[in-house]
Amino acid sequence: MNEEHELTPAPEETPAPDAESQALVEQFLAETTGTAVTEGEPPPDWHTEALPEGHRSGFVAVIGRPNVGKSTLVNALVGHKVAIVSPKPQTTRTRVTGILTEPDCQIIFIDTPGIHKNPPFRLNRLMVDTAIAAIPDADIILFVVDVSAPPRDEDETIARLLREKAKKSPVIFVMNKMDQLKMESAEARIESYWKLLPEYADSIPTSATRGTNLDLLHEHLLEFLPEGPRYYPGEQISDQTHYMIASELIREALLRYTHQEVPHATAILVEDYEERDNGVTYIAARIWVERESQKPIIIGKEGQRLKQIGQAAREELERFVGGKVYLDLWVKVKPKWRDQNARLQELGYGQ
Repeated sequence: MNEEHELTPAPEETPAPDAESQALVEQFLAETTGTAVTEGEPPPDWHTEALPEGHRSGFVAVIGRPNVGKSTLVNALVGHKVAIVSPKPQTTRTRVTGILTEPDCQIIFIDTPGIHKNPPFRLNRLMVDTAIAAIPDADIILFVVDVSAPPRDEDETIARLLREKAKKSPVIFVMNKMDQLKMESAEARIESYWKLLPEYADSIPTSATRGTNLDLLHEHLLEFLPEGPRYYPGEQISDQTHYMIASELIREALLRYTHQEVPHATAILVEDYEERDNGVTYIAARIWVERESQKPIIIGKEGQRLKQIGQAAREELERFVGGKVYLDLWVKVKPKWRDQNARLQELGYGQ
């Protein structure tokens, strides 16, 4: 077997986009990077756009231990998928910005990696540092907990980190996964979390997956949000680059089809991203693994698992770009990449 294995689940050559395809592209632009502008029409200047009196804006850091539903919550509050989700812990590795703009406010959500104890690799330490670094400058903190389970050591650690912040800025308990909590134990369970941080400013029971009380949470956020300008164009929903989004969507597919330690030992490096003359977006990416033994697990028998990963990723990528995607995936062994500064910086995790 060669050092690298290639998968190219490419679509057939397609002609230039027709009217329907163009409409999809314009819809995507309007929902993500900006308003679609026809040739010769000057783009609107959002910097000078008049805002209503009392316009509110600010940064909301979403903090919690792994697997409490932070990314699902941010996606639901923004109304668009800006962060990948998976039932596996430690899915989020970097801070992800989700932007919600409404006529009277702009809320910038900062989704952070889960804070966990005794991080085993430099990557994990960077993840924890990234989450902690989001705390000082946030206007509001959402302390997300899994109320279906008792508080863990990580919850206590996070509460200690937030005590100083709670004296200056509001910290809101988000009691997530309320739909999984038995009513007879609800009061005692909620109080057990309140005791971790008596200085909390508010507490909202939610179910991010079902959308329970998210409108209520939105209303309470507006009460604490300071008056301020619009920091991003109204149509922008995230500050991630296309390379970053493609990398994360591929990793999300990989998480779906791999198990045990393999997902945590993998990373995605997007090396090429371009829209070609035929309207097809070409994306080439390498899947990094740490050991030779992990490579056949990713590839699968006769390449079947890699095909599954590629197909699932390509479907998400096509939804993202609003058109056809030609995806090249390769598997490459990078020993101990999680502990090497140069490798982490290459992936965008290090500084």
